[in-house]
Amino acid sequence: MYTVGIDIGSITTKAAAMQDGRLIGTSLGFTGYNSAAAGKKVFTELLQVAGINDTSGLKIVSTGYGRSSLDFADKAITEITCHAAGAFFLNDKIRFIIDIGGQDSKAILLDEKGRVKNFVMNDKCAAGTGRFLEVMARALEINLDDFGALSLKALQPAQISSLCTVFAESEVISLIAKGVARENIVAGIHESIGSRIAALAARPGLTTPLMVTGGVAKNIGLIKALEKALGFKTEVSEYTQLTGAIGAAVLAKNL
Repeated sequence: MYTVGIDIGSITTKAAAMQDGRLIGTSLGFTGYNSAAAGKKVFTELLQVAGINDTSGLKIVSTGYGRSSLDFADKAITEITCHAAGAFFLNDKIRFIIDIGGQDSKAILLDEKGRVKNFVMNDKCAAGTGRFLEVMARALEINLDDFGALSLKALQPAQISSLCTVFAESEVISLIAKGVARENIVAGIHESIGSRIAALAARPGLTTPLMVTGGVAKNIGLIKALEKALGFKTEVSEYTQLTGAIGAAVLAKNL
């Protein structure tokens, strides 16, 4: 039996295919302004990657920011439920998830069967999200992909006190004007986000083992800052950006 999960996020759209409980292919692309078109594109690419030629019995679950835009999905399920299912599929010992998305962050507590026991989301402010990092990267004129490695070179992380994206950007510009090293500014940005997310994670009942999901988890500097704020190590899967899509594909088998 083939199942597919499509996760349409605010920045990227991801898809995963499974056959009888085994992951057989993934696809990823930018969402852009048309989430439905992005979903269809990654779906088409996924079918080719996974070698699925007959879609007559295919079960599809959509999730994420644009989940309701896919008219060919059999069901739409919230990203909280899908990230729980995806993380549990990747490691059934996981009991807590921190998902750092493009426009929000979530802390999710799981039971021993991978079901959601409790969760909280950040407020509508962009601080602590991928968008926040994008704004900071533009202000520093640094490629966002270089943020992680650069921050690890910091000798003295700068203090970023504002939780507001607009005010934090002003702080960063002021630090640049003072000649503060870019690596110290980036490290300070990561520590600011790490502290904010650690506080969020404490609310639903923080426990371990903990997995960080979402594309932002690929930023090693942020993960180190988050672990410093939490006081323990976290797990980041090689499929971190695809966790929601994988979870959607897992849940599709129950349709």
